[in-house]
Amino acid sequence: MNNFEYCCPTHVVFGKGTISRLPELIDKNKKVLMIYGGGSIKKNGVYDQVKKALEGYNLIEFGGIEPNPKYETCKKAIDLIKNEGADFLLSVGGGSTLDATKFISLAAKYQGDDAYDAIMVRGETVGDAIALGDVITLPATGSEMNNGGVISRLATDEKLPFHSDLVYPKFSIIDPEVTYSLPTRQTINGIVDTFVHVMEQYCTYDVNSPLQDGWALTILKTLTEEAPRVLANPTDYDTRANIFWCATCGLNYWIAPGVVQDWSTHMIGHELTAFYGIDHGQSLAIVMPRLLKNQKVSKAKKLAKLAREVFGANEPVDLKAADIAIEKIEEFFNSIGMKTRLADYGIDSHEAAQKIKERFMKRNVALGEKGTITADTAYDIIIEC
Repeated sequence: MNNFEYCCPTHVVFGKGTISRLPELIDKNKKVLMIYGGGSIKKNGVYDQVKKALEGYNLIEFGGIEPNPKYETCKKAIDLIKNEGADFLLSVGGGSTLDATKFISLAAKYQGDDAYDAIMVRGETVGDAIALGDVITLPATGSEMNNGGVISRLATDEKLPFHSDLVYPKFSIIDPEVTYSLPTRQTINGIVDTFVHVMEQYCTYDVNSPLQDGWALTILKTLTEEAPRVLANPTDYDTRANIFWCATCGLNYWIAPGVVQDWSTHMIGHELTAFYGIDHGQSLAIVMPRLLKNQKVSKAKKLAKLAREVFGANEPVDLKAADIAIEKIEEFFNSIGMKTRLADYGIDSHEAAQKIKERFMKRNVALGEKGTITADTAYDIIIEC
C-alpha cells in the first residue's frame, strides 16, 4: 500500500426528516446565501423545508445553477456576493449545485479578474473561501463529502475539475426521502456516475490494498443489486438509502487512500459533455467499456477480481475474466436503461475522436494510472465508442 494522508471534516447528517436539523448546523448570526438549481426543489418540497428550518435567518437566494454547472452562471452568484455579502453558502440540490457552490466559495475570495482561468486552468491556490454546507438531493457525485468539483465554461467549451481543502462542506444533510421524486433519467445517471467513480479508484493495478479493494467491490455489488429495485419501486426507502450512501462512499475518498487511481474515463467523458452537451453519466457509460477494452492487459488482475466477486464469474484465467467483467459492466448499464454508444445520441465517433485528440494534443495530456493514455490513445478509444 502506498503512503497517504486522509482528513474529512464534513459532518454528515443522514436519514429521514434531517433537513429540520439545519438550525443546529448554521450559526444564526451568519448571513446565508442559499444556492439552488432550476426549481425542482420547489416542486418536491425541499425548498419549503429549508425555508421553514431557516426562518428568522438573514437569508438571500440564488437560483438557476444548471446540470454541468457553468462558470458564466457562477459568476452571477459571485457578483451577488461581492455586492450584498454572505458569510455562509448553503447548497440545496444535486452535485452540480454543490460543485458550483464550492467554486463560488473560492472564486468570491479571488482578487483577480478571471477566477475560472486562475483556479481551473492555471491551478492557482486561493487562500480563503466562504464556508459552505449542503442539503444534497441527488445521489451521484459524492460532492457532499469531498473537496472537489467540476465546472464548465461556455465561452471555451471546457469542462475542468478543481480541488481545495477549503471547500469540504462543513456539513451535509442526506435525506433519502427527497430522492423519491427524481426523474428516472437522473436516478440512472447517478448510479452510473457512482459506479464509474469507484472503478476509477479500484480498477488500476494491485498495490496490496485488500481492504480498499473490498470496500470498492462491495459498493459496486450493492449498486448492481439495488439499481433494478429502485427503478421498480422508486419510493422504497431502504433502497434509496443504500444507493445514496453508495454514492457518498464512492467519492468520499474512503476507498482511495494508499491506492493508485485512474480518472481517464472522466477526463475523456468531460470532453464529450463539453462538446456535445450530453449528461455526465451518459458520457461515462459511453467511454468506460471501450477504455477498459483498450487498457485490458494492464487492468486485467483487478477486472478479473471484479468479474468473480461482483458478477459471479468462474473463469480462472485473468484475461478471459477481464473480458467478462467488461461485458457485464456494459450489460449492467444497458439493463438500467443507459445507452452506451455515441450513435445513440447522434454523435459521430470520428468527429468526436478528432476533436478530443486535438484538444488533448494542445494540453499534452498523459492520462491513466500509468500515464499511457495520450491524445492518440483517446482517439482510438472514442473511435470505438
